[in-house]
Amino acid sequence: MKNDVPKIIILVVTLLAANFLANKFYKRLDLTQDKRYTLSETTVNIVDSLEENAIIKVYLEGDFPSEFKRLQNETRQHLEELYAINNNIKYRFIDPLDTAEELIKQGLQPSRLSVQEDGKLSEAVIFPWATITYKGKTENINLLVDVSVDNQEEQLQNSIENLEFAFTEAIHKVVKEKNQSIAILKGNGELDDIYLASFLSQLNQYYKLGPFTLDSVAKQPQNTLEQLTEYDLTIIAKPEEKFTEEEKFVLDQYITNGGKTLWLIDNVTAELDSLTNTGESLAYNKDLGLTDLLFNYGVRINYDLIRDAYSSTIRLADGNVGNNTQFKDYIWHYHPFITSKNDHPITKGVDPVNLRFANTIDTLKNNIKKTVLLQSSEVSKPVGTPVIVSLADIEKKPEKKDYNNGFQILGVLLEGEFTSAYANRVKPFDTSIFKEKSETNKMVIIADGDIIANELVKGQPIELGVDKYTGVRYGNAEFLMNTINYLLDDSGLLELRNKKIQLQFLDKEKAYTERTFWQLINVVLPLVVLAIFGLIFTFLRKRKYS
Repeated sequence: MKNDVPKIIILVVTLLAANFLANKFYKRLDLTQDKRYTLSETTVNIVDSLEENAIIKVYLEGDFPSEFKRLQNETRQHLEELYAINNNIKYRFIDPLDTAEELIKQGLQPSRLSVQEDGKLSEAVIFPWATITYKGKTENINLLVDVSVDNQEEQLQNSIENLEFAFTEAIHKVVKEKNQSIAILKGNGELDDIYLASFLSQLNQYYKLGPFTLDSVAKQPQNTLEQLTEYDLTIIAKPEEKFTEEEKFVLDQYITNGGKTLWLIDNVTAELDSLTNTGESLAYNKDLGLTDLLFNYGVRINYDLIRDAYSSTIRLADGNVGNNTQFKDYIWHYHPFITSKNDHPITKGVDPVNLRFANTIDTLKNNIKKTVLLQSSEVSKPVGTPVIVSLADIEKKPEKKDYNNGFQILGVLLEGEFTSAYANRVKPFDTSIFKEKSETNKMVIIADGDIIANELVKGQPIELGVDKYTGVRYGNAEFLMNTINYLLDDSGLLELRNKKIQLQFLDKEKAYTERTFWQLINVVLPLVVLAIFGLIFTFLRKRKYS
């Protein structure tokens, strides 16, 4: 017995040490095929940057549907992973019912869920939210992804896929200072602020935004150029008025001095509003004066409109019932929705992007790297302009000859050293910061200005990419956000948006109909196995000692 004491002491010390290490260091071995529990390097770096306590409150406690217990468990496990990286992460789960009114005032709206149990359908209310507070800054975290899906199980899967991005993005917002700035170009008939409201409000969470007009170029061109170069990126959203040589020179030198640009250009005037009023409208060419500038960088936006068999819908009056006008949604081939097929960080995992009256783009041979971001489907064809666009086209049966030009480029990323369009030309004005060639730089050119325009409902802007009639959600906002993140080398978060995992869900209907069978299997089968084991053990024991 005395010889066993040291062994017992060693065993106890080993168990205590193992328990201490388990509490001190938390790590799950990720044996899943989709690596759902492996945090990205971006997440590790962002979480590791926390210098003080970050207080996270998760409102997933109390009674709610059983399948959403999985969301609760996954959230808890994810926070444990974050705590293992940085113990400044402090979190707790809270039952929201006690403070429901206060949460609603904070913008944490509840979700109503359909619950099917024992073959009966009922409704439950949950608050799928979390908040993070760090250095006096608070961000709300939506844990239930609001996307158009066929069922709640698919929504749950998307939400669990989104957990890492949701928490990392929120931590990124409260930690990061807005040290990069974006100019929203004005003065040449660009989109009004109300049509940019949705995207700019989202963009404002990460970057400093400021309107910038080129009107002062006429009187103070040098100062205007120097002021513009203070911005890291410029958005040029659907200009309508021609650019002067002085204005183009400012943009050109902004680019050669390292400024990033997002060009959202319509080369053709075609608007749906005028079309629905008269039934047909003339689509005519614009003269923006940008052709030579963009040509120098390696692209040409054509004077045409793309027709695509894969398109979104427009709503038109379709007769009357009594005194009420009836409306119907029709496919409109001038509004293509684009599904990207490449794996570039800007487009990977992004929902289809909806365009309106887009033009095609030709790429030219030069030393600039070109990556196609948006292109029409294989069944598409550009229509030369000017041309009469008529609603009567809706009634025509599509013919192969009208959609046989294959893939057409609608958006492209340019990367490289851009040569000034004025390198061998007379300069519109003198400037001390003139450069004939840039360092390695980037720009994105989209041949559609409406890609950034949100719709209005009762005069108020709605979320970018949401069709105000059908409620269908397109990927415009995510695509543009990815584009700006990439242009500003803030591409770490892009990878998180694309993380995909596969969950296996219970077939509720099958489980209900076969409930008795599986209950018997779970209750009776273990007893049978135990009885068989007991009989075999007894038989062998008698045989051995008889």
